[in-house]
Amino acid sequence: MWLKPEEVLLKNALKLWLMERSNDYFVLQRRRGYGEEGGGGLTGLLVGTLDSVLDSTAKVAPFRILHQTPDSQVYLSIACGANREEITQHWDWLEQNIMKTLSVFDSNEDITNFVQGKIRGLIAEEGKHSFAKEDDPEKFREALLKFEKSFGLPEQEKLVTYYSCSYWKGRVPCQGWLYLSTNFLSFYSFLLGSESKWFLLIIMVLNLLADLLTLWWC
Repeated sequence: MWLKPEEVLLKNALKLWLMERSNDYFVLQRRRGYGEEGGGGLTGLLVGTLDSVLDSTAKVAPFRILHQTPDSQVYLSIACGANREEITQHWDWLEQNIMKTLSVFDSNEDITNFVQGKIRGLIAEEGKHSFAKEDDPEKFREALLKFEKSFGLPEQEKLVTYYSCSYWKGRVPCQGWLYLSTNFLSFYSFLLGSESKWFLLIIMVLNLLADLLTLWWC
């Protein structure tokens, strides 16, 4: 998934991410512990626990691509992926469509501006084909990523909108997110290591409401 370019700090992030590929302008990283035999040891276990407790985006997107320029300490996050195949497609696109062009620019600033413009253009193009129109496309894309990873529904199931809400289960309410897609009403909560999720066919919800209204009118 392409991301709106934002600066990231690598001083402490190097402990959380491992470099898999790099060139003069881009870096592909994998979240420490993901895909490693034994979970990456103690460090990988701690990183995984941190992502789970904080419900971090890295939990569902353990791969990312950063943009860099030679002799610069500034890095920009431009893409993330839920798996190696997805992030590799983004990496290949960058190599095939952008890398050759960057060599013609005279300054690092021009290179960064060009890359940011290209990425924003890709995001805008994807937005034209989006099922939903949101005031904050970036947050919607992050919600879509979590929705797809949490429920594993068919690819044709499109997210329409989402809401922050609480689901009362037992004595303690579960704070999480309610997702409305084309065919399902879904809820997901992950708080302090405790996961709760369910989904219902919308037709079942409508039938239930119809039954309740019938009883009420009677």
